[in-house]
Amino acid sequence: MKFSAQEEFGLRCLISIAREGDDGFLTILQISEREGLSGSHVAKLLSILRKHGFVKSVRGQQGGYRMARPPQEILVRDLLEALGGRLYDSGFCLRHAGLGESCVHETDCTLRPLWGTVQNAVDRVIAMITLQDLLDGTLESPNAVMQGLPPRRATASATSERS
Repeated sequence: MKFSAQEEFGLRCLISIAREGDDGFLTILQISEREGLSGSHVAKLLSILRKHGFVKSVRGQQGGYRMARPPQEILVRDLLEALGGRLYDSGFCLRHAGLGESCVHETDCTLRPLWGTVQNAVDRVIAMITLQDLLDGTLESPNAVMQGLPPRRATASATSERS
């Protein structure tokens, strides 16, 4: 599973702005230098973040971008959805239909439940993490997060290995 560069860079830009605090502003140039990104790429990302209410822009000599909401109120799930959408959505099968207009397994798909399960697990994890958690470096341990997921079922190969 991969997260897009847009999601990664958008998160990095927002973290950079959030580190400035309530009264701090950063310009596109400052963010691009800090994050090693082109100014046009940062401008595109900030436009998305502004449109979704994560940052505010102020014009003028002392202007720039600042947080629109406190970091503890911003869920990583909401950020990722704004920057790139969900990993799996109802249009997923249409985008992966192969040569046809629709998937040949549309009525008897054995993979669709897998993608839905993965999306639900990812949603549960990223819905627990705020931007403030990223700033503080205080994410829950992976083991604690995994306890919230359904138990793993024994597979035929795992069962035969125990015999």
